[in-house]
Amino acid sequence: MTTDGRGEPLAADFAAWDYWGLASDEQAADQRRRLAELRGRGCTIGADAVVSRLAAVHPTSLTLGARSSIAAHAHVTGDVVIGDDCTVNVGVAVRGPVTMGRAVRIGAYTSLIGFDHGFDDPDVEIFRQPLSAAGVTIGDDVWIGAHVVVLDGVHIGSHAVVGAGSVVTRDVPERAVVVGNPARVVRWRQAPRPRTTRDALAAHGDAARAQVAGILAAAWVDGAYRDAAGAAVTIRAHTDAVELADLLAGGPPPQLARDEHVARLRALQHPGSGLVREPAVTSDRVTPLLDDGEGYHVLDVGYALDLLGSSFPHPVRTVADLSPAALTGTLDALPWSTDAWGAGALVDALGTALTWATRAGDAAARGPAEAMVGWLVAHRDPATGLWGSDEHGPRQPVNGTYRLARGTLAQWGLGIGGERELVDTVLARAAEVAGDPAATACDALDVVWLLWWARATGGERRHRAPEVAEVAAAVLDDALSRWVPGEGTPFARGLPPSLQGTEMWLATTWHAADLLNRAEALGYRPRGVHRTEPALRLPWRTTTED
Repeated sequence: MTTDGRGEPLAADFAAWDYWGLASDEQAADQRRRLAELRGRGCTIGADAVVSRLAAVHPTSLTLGARSSIAAHAHVTGDVVIGDDCTVNVGVAVRGPVTMGRAVRIGAYTSLIGFDHGFDDPDVEIFRQPLSAAGVTIGDDVWIGAHVVVLDGVHIGSHAVVGAGSVVTRDVPERAVVVGNPARVVRWRQAPRPRTTRDALAAHGDAARAQVAGILAAAWVDGAYRDAAGAAVTIRAHTDAVELADLLAGGPPPQLARDEHVARLRALQHPGSGLVREPAVTSDRVTPLLDDGEGYHVLDVGYALDLLGSSFPHPVRTVADLSPAALTGTLDALPWSTDAWGAGALVDALGTALTWATRAGDAAARGPAEAMVGWLVAHRDPATGLWGSDEHGPRQPVNGTYRLARGTLAQWGLGIGGERELVDTVLARAAEVAGDPAATACDALDVVWLLWWARATGGERRHRAPEVAEVAAAVLDDALSRWVPGEGTPFARGLPPSLQGTEMWLATTWHAADLLNRAEALGYRPRGVHRTEPALRLPWRTTTED
């Protein structure tokens, strides 16, 4: 017997990719009969393909490409399409509908499951409930390791690699390397390829500038701004209008004079609490735990006034009056393990309120600001670079970290290290966004802003630079494709274009383009809520080097 398996009776069936080199004359003849039998059953079989006699192959339909093989103990059922030069190795289950391209390699004991059991009715045995079948699709040149499970509805992009033992529950982007349960992107297979060019970015910026006047005019209904057609009048719609006019036209929205915009926005602030509430909210409560609307209005109204050359008429007392101990107690009490997004949003508002107080010359802001920085330094997760738990995936802590960093460290010009860990975690989140058709402007902005911040503040600017650039290029492609001429951009697919969606996607586009060193082609630079430079440099020494 030779060491390459020749002469071993089962070698050809278990190493089916080399069947014709290992098989005896009798096995070769039997394999030709096997393929003829399958063709007689309606299967389409390419030249030099192999289907082991030891494989259970009873599909509804089967296309097997040239030089492709199905090894011993594989199980193939349902509607299955396998391209040229593919290998289905020992013990693999291919339960259709499954479609794979060319040059796909599937490791031993992997399962591709193109259907799912219904289980909604607790009074009926699960096996009696209807099946659903979205199917599994796999691109070209994909390597799937051993003992992988790919679930129904998943698409694996071309040139991807799925590590051994992974459980793939959602789409895998092209050229991604994914591992784990659930599988997450850990690297990319190549350096970024130029996609959205400077010319395309310049054209996008030109179109946005040419169309912003019409977008703002359409949003102005009965003397107030509405986020989208048919939407209610809101404070944020007014502030987004100010942001868009400043970004693209270099001045206030033309529906009112600058002084009239300022007067309307300043009149919204309660003189006692310093908070801004929607007109329908009449409560005068004063609490450091701002609700979501109150918290965001510290940002959007504050920055709109800043862009208009003005400021809040009153301090935000709910923050300005906090002692350092009260502030850290508030931070300790936030739901970092269950709602990192909401916790980060509150820190965003608190930090921005301290920014307005400091810029107004309020010396009392120094203690809370120092306490804020110290608390953030002490409570960051060194393993992930984030604030908050990622036990249920990175979305909550990634979004929360974006919010809190934007409102504190970034707007104060501070860096605290941990960029490598931050980039690693955010790249995993980027893979989820890339595979999610329901991804919103928030999802995309969280990812590119944090990658941009890590590069802007850290010494590790080259850490995983090809993957960072690939994410930025993909976000740019997506962002530009969402623009609706004359109307702007929807916040998420399936929604109408809106002021909020347009402002956020334009900011996302700038940050993604800057990661590729192409932002200047856009001809605009965010200066408000999504500003790209610190809002101030703290005039005192903090626990972190400025």
